[in-house]
Amino acid sequence: MRRNIKYYIISLAGTFKALACFALMLFIAGCAGKKAHDKRTVFNINLEDGLTSLDPAFARNQNALWMDNQLYNGLVQINDSLKSMPCIAKSWSISADGLQYTFYLRDDVYFHDDPLFPAGKGRKCIAADFAYSFGRLINSKVASSGSWIFSDKVKDKNAFIAQNDSTFIIKLKQPFPPLLSLLTAQYCSVVPREVVEHYGKDFRSHPIGTGPFKFKYWKEREVMVLLKNERYWEKDSAGRPLPYLDAIKAGFISDKQTAFMEFIKGDLDFFNGIDGSYRDDILTKSGKLTSKYRGKFIMNIRPYLNTEYLGILIDTNIGIVKHSPLRQLKIRQAINYAIDKQKMIKYLRNSIGTPGYAGFIPQGMPGFDDRQVRGYSYNPEKARRLLAEAGFPNGRGLPEIVLNTTTTYRDLIEYIQGELERVNIKTRVEVTQGASLRELIAKNGVNFFRGSWIADYPDGENYLSVFYSKNKIPFGPNYTGFNNKQFDRLFEQTYRVNNDSARYALYRKMDNLVMSQSPVVVLYYDKLVNLYQNNISGYAKNAQNLLVLKRVRKAL
Repeated sequence: MRRNIKYYIISLAGTFKALACFALMLFIAGCAGKKAHDKRTVFNINLEDGLTSLDPAFARNQNALWMDNQLYNGLVQINDSLKSMPCIAKSWSISADGLQYTFYLRDDVYFHDDPLFPAGKGRKCIAADFAYSFGRLINSKVASSGSWIFSDKVKDKNAFIAQNDSTFIIKLKQPFPPLLSLLTAQYCSVVPREVVEHYGKDFRSHPIGTGPFKFKYWKEREVMVLLKNERYWEKDSAGRPLPYLDAIKAGFISDKQTAFMEFIKGDLDFFNGIDGSYRDDILTKSGKLTSKYRGKFIMNIRPYLNTEYLGILIDTNIGIVKHSPLRQLKIRQAINYAIDKQKMIKYLRNSIGTPGYAGFIPQGMPGFDDRQVRGYSYNPEKARRLLAEAGFPNGRGLPEIVLNTTTTYRDLIEYIQGELERVNIKTRVEVTQGASLRELIAKNGVNFFRGSWIADYPDGENYLSVFYSKNKIPFGPNYTGFNNKQFDRLFEQTYRVNNDSARYALYRKMDNLVMSQSPVVVLYYDKLVNLYQNNISGYAKNAQNLLVLKRVRKAL
């Protein structure tokens, strides 16, 4: 059915008061000054986890990343292969010593219109805007959750230099070859100083960027509207201006099952993920759509840069480790061999995931190669043999091991408990509230825990940093207390290797070292499940689950 703009505006309102509905009608009806009878395309999504800020300095969760990616641009951006591509920087050069990056900016990029600009028209984005935006990330007064991006890589804000309006320089303290990948993070979006400083903390709800969509309206926890940026600089391969959509409307339904029903009714154009409460209704055990939904919508499944694992605290300098059986390598290896990951993925996740038979770096990451990185396959006999070699034949004398998790993952952990029981490793599952468990892990307060590592940027360094000894708590995310001199030497060596292929080869050596010492049990590499209505095309397929709507089309 062809739908005009009034249909979409009414859908925006839902249970809204008449005044809010009328305001939204005016917003989109006036989009680009088109006549009211013209067709508009509005992309409807749901942000189930809410949203606290549209300031990219606080882009700490998926919903913020998704919305910020529509409103802002950075120097570079990723494509679906996770390769860094030009964005506002049309090109760049790197000094021979790897300490200076020079970016050459486009001259046709403008900020969205705002009354704070002369005549209310968005001004050109220049190098000084990047110097301000990046300096702001490491400003302690701002307290950005993205301060880690640069805090250990530059001396201070003077490392960001606007040589002229079109030339921007970053000076590093030491080489960091993944910098271009890091700069694709939404934290590295450019913002205009005069607007940010005028609104202060309220910039969170008055965002001005250079992105394909511009902010129009946000009624917190109810609805948000973004409109097409008519002055956006990017074009498609045929020279047509982006974006194709006229607007984005986001709702905030917190219950995932309710939101899924909205998608089934056609009131949402996109749905992310499949909750366990209705997974069997949608997917067969082999990961295909059930007959009930076949043909009703598009299901896009692909690798997701997320490694689900069990973490094991192994630093024997820590009190709770000194008498733990997990301090023994053979016990840790026995646990790795004891779990049938293939069956776990099939029956607990309807085949959404890839068994973790390689290393900590997940499938989908550039450089991933499960032929060269070998983890642990299912081998219960070997698990029993290792247990005996460790001094606990048939589990005799082995103390009960406590495994910590949250309610969300209880079924997964109870499955693992059963697998370990079959090789005579007794465990007790302790279920803790999520925030409390994260705090315990961050303080080395638990020996054995379920964890996940989602990529902050598409480079294997992000995963291997979890095992670098200088990143031990409280200085970093080395939650297992892993300490290996050979690993550290290789990790530091990667900073002097600019060639991606050579660096990936070092990553694989490091990943094999980690697997040989078993500070983690890699359970599976996650997969994304995105659902789209049949009239949607042009959606992104990247392994970071970054929502890219500038190339999306919606047929009416």
